[in-house]
Amino acid sequence: MTAPQLPLPIRQDIAVKRVILPALKLLPAAMTSIEAIVMLLAIALQESALEHRWQVIDAKRPNVKGPARGLWQFELGTKASKGGVWGVYLHPASRYWLAQICVARGVAFEPRAIWLALETDDLLACCVARLLLFTDPKRLPALTDTKGAWDLYRFRTWRPGKPHAGKWPLNHRMAVAAAQAHYA
Repeated sequence: MTAPQLPLPIRQDIAVKRVILPALKLLPAAMTSIEAIVMLLAIALQESALEHRWQVIDAKRPNVKGPARGLWQFELGTKASKGGVWGVYLHPASRYWLAQICVARGVAFEPRAIWLALETDDLLACCVARLLLFTDPKRLPALTDTKGAWDLYRFRTWRPGKPHAGKWPLNHRMAVAAAQAHYA
């Protein structure tokens, strides 16, 4: 049930219209907001620059796949670590919705199958990303709260090993502009 993939790199406005908004329609309406769109786009920009569907570890060998998959760069994680796909799979706030998304996208409701599908199904990858944000007990940051958005990404949800803090302000600004343009 995988939709045809958009060619890479994906422009921000196209990512909003053809990936993020269609993915959010697969989830409860309460999970859709301009703040959610901003966070999803900012994180995709931070993680993959909307240029990679797998983690590139070595720029000299871009076809060698690292452990992360999809535009949001999810690792599989483990049952014990409760990180990555396993974290969304196990979390009581997201598990039910992830099962529904798997049915809708034709993916087995099993962490490894989900993780593998992230590379070929951008809508699934976006839904998993939104569900990870949904597991955080705090409200999504306001559009002007760049630091709050960084803290959500860096410390509470993605927790990247190499966070590249210098890229976040621009990625967040670009995400805000793209989301606001959609709502204009």
